[in-house]
Amino acid sequence: MPSEPLKIDLHTHILPETWPDLASRYGYGGFVSLEHHKPCCARMIIDGRFFREVEDNTWSPERRIEECDRDGVGVQVLSTVPVMFSYWAKPEDALDLSRLLNDHIAEVVAGYPRRFVGLGTVPLQEPDLAIDELERCVGELGFPGLQIGTHVNRWNLDAPELLPFFERAAELGASLFVHPWDMVGGEAMPDYFMPWLVGMPAETSRAICSLIFGGVFDRVPDLKICFAHGGGAFPGTLARIEKGYHARPDLCGVNGCGSPRTYLDRFYVDSLVHDAPSLRFLLDQMGSDRIALGTDYPFPLGEATPGALIESLEELPVDTRERLLSGTALEFLGLEAGAFR
Repeated sequence: MPSEPLKIDLHTHILPETWPDLASRYGYGGFVSLEHHKPCCARMIIDGRFFREVEDNTWSPERRIEECDRDGVGVQVLSTVPVMFSYWAKPEDALDLSRLLNDHIAEVVAGYPRRFVGLGTVPLQEPDLAIDELERCVGELGFPGLQIGTHVNRWNLDAPELLPFFERAAELGASLFVHPWDMVGGEAMPDYFMPWLVGMPAETSRAICSLIFGGVFDRVPDLKICFAHGGGAFPGTLARIEKGYHARPDLCGVNGCGSPRTYLDRFYVDSLVHDAPSLRFLLDQMGSDRIALGTDYPFPLGEATPGALIESLEELPVDTRERLLSGTALEFLGLEAGAFR
């Protein structure tokens, strides 16, 4: 009887169960604290304000493994919750927090090396420190790469200050998973969950367009990079982006980039697009070689049953389904399936 295909969930988030009082540690506010107010539940709090309720699957490896076994997931790729990036903080404090979070993920992976893979976080507001921590994550902690945000304060991802970071990531063969955070226009649309529904997809398109039009893909041809949430708004607005490139080359082509469509084989996206027509559209745009299973576990906008959407497309050949469920993630991370069997 054939074995079930390996499922690797490229997009999951984890936090430590506890961490120090960061406001006291650094001497100013803005950081997240975790308030364990009842069994198996906690509130994420920022300066006394409620941010999000989380359950113990956010911090408990054992709980995560139970749910993975229930859903047939072999491996989760762990990254921090994006609100923890703290790019706005003093660089040395963001480095300290990054190291705390990265060391925690490394401990979880070391405890269950066949079930978890780690992605680190770095203080991108100071690229030299970010490079140092990138090197530690890859060389000392054994991570295949990092999770980064879609922008760094006032810098888009094409900022000249960030180019040395991308170059070093490429030299190390490090994989970069890009997640939206600090959503553009969030203050103008505070109601109805719109920063997450409207801002996040726009953030991801902003990041992809910045890398294309800013010439980063051309300057760093070996960059390995993947974008959350199916590439956000980018695939659905690619025709408009392409039209803009040809209609206004004086604005879009100032750094010598090619047509946006020619870059579709230069990056990956996850599969988190929520329904079958959207996934078919994404497959038509990107191809299965560029799409990896990702669920945003354990949060409510994620896929409730990992891989169910991919498996619902009955027309997919077996090899295409296996590519989506694990093959693309393995390629992006530079890993072999045998490590998890």
